[in-house]
Amino acid sequence: MNRSPRGHRGGLVERAFRRNHDPPEENGAVYTVSGGVLAKDSERRLGYWSVVSIGIGGMVGGGIFAVLGLAVELAGGATPIAFLVAGVVAAITCYSYVKLSVRFPSQGGTVEFLNQGFGTDLFTGGMNVLLWISYLVMLSLYASAFGSYGASFFPASVQGLMKHVLMSAVIIGFAALNALGAVIVGRAEEAVVAFKLAILVVFVGVGLFSISAPRLSPSTWPSGIPLVAGGMIIFVAYEGFELIANTAKDVKNPERTLPRAYYSAVGFVIALYVLVALVTVGNLPVAQIIGAKGFALAQAAKPFLGQAGFALIAAAAMLSTASAINATLYGTARVSYIIAKDGELPAGLEKKVWKRPLDGLLITAVLTLIIANAFNLNSIATMGSAGFLLIFAAVNAADFRLRDKTGGNKWISLLGTAVCLGALGALIWETATRHPWNILVLAVMVGVSFAIEAVYRRVTGRQIKPILK
Repeated sequence: MNRSPRGHRGGLVERAFRRNHDPPEENGAVYTVSGGVLAKDSERRLGYWSVVSIGIGGMVGGGIFAVLGLAVELAGGATPIAFLVAGVVAAITCYSYVKLSVRFPSQGGTVEFLNQGFGTDLFTGGMNVLLWISYLVMLSLYASAFGSYGASFFPASVQGLMKHVLMSAVIIGFAALNALGAVIVGRAEEAVVAFKLAILVVFVGVGLFSISAPRLSPSTWPSGIPLVAGGMIIFVAYEGFELIANTAKDVKNPERTLPRAYYSAVGFVIALYVLVALVTVGNLPVAQIIGAKGFALAQAAKPFLGQAGFALIAAAAMLSTASAINATLYGTARVSYIIAKDGELPAGLEKKVWKRPLDGLLITAVLTLIIANAFNLNSIATMGSAGFLLIFAAVNAADFRLRDKTGGNKWISLLGTAVCLGALGALIWETATRHPWNILVLAVMVGVSFAIEAVYRRVTGRQIKPILK
């Protein structure tokens, strides 16, 4: 992303990304930050397989381990269909990301696309703040999954308590490690991704042979909105494909590589998720999956892999979510650091210790601790999925507005916008029916995003000018 000319200041999150344009370096290794996800880029020129790996690693994080039980609770035997529906929404949105990534290659990714499509006005600023808050929600989701799978090793009588202890400990622990500059998981990200994919492939490969067909029959399917809502509440499991956009500036032959990488990564993950859901529902009664909602994937491995399989899946889930927590803390801390620098938080939080923005880590860790401990898994997943559906609808709309520059097909961009908004509507409708309190939570999240940006602009009194390319 080009730096803004002197005197031209953007909104809150826009400026955060601009000030952090250059990727951080740690002991010679370069890391690219995508809103809250960290990816190592040693050679600075990425080929097809590297970009695909980044996309798959961004999607197959903690999401699938955390939200599978929620999808089953809503979609029942149709859970594989729900994952497919969510995947189709992601695949359609990929089209806009491909066009925008090729035309506006930038480490700012989604932030840059919204700026280009709508200018740097209050709407764009509010959406960018919503993106930051959505990553805080994702961080809370990863922590919740870590706590749930870790607590499954303890007696049932203390699992509730241990879940809160573990998820609080992992947030505080990785915040402390990041404060010391120990980006330990980021350096081993390739190995972590390979390990969790291998575990999921074994889960699918073995579990397919013991599926009970009646558990997947249409008689176990809900109809209409609940099925779609089941896919949308787990949409957070797909949002990581946007990480590819933040690598566009460093991709070899981007016009050819980016489209192939986007569609390959999303296509692979759709197939993987559908198969994982197929094995889960086909091997375990829905009631048992719902009962083990927080660690459903590990519970589903028991019928064909035994207790050892349960422990292996749980360990893989904890490793995967720990890796995601570490990377997300690293990225989002820098955005919150700029909030303090720009006067949104007390000046005392701007102080650096050991040349690191500890104020950003403090803000990120505290807010994550509050969200993770104050809201249940259903609320967190609803907030995260709804936030990203709204953001992706805006990205599709941005591609429509920029079609003369990107060469995009206006009908596909409009379809992407409509599909994201329709999916969001289905999620809100179902949530209002089952958990009406979550609607208020979602409304507050969106309202707070725009309120923060509005207050920021009023306090600073700066005029916003777009950066044209």
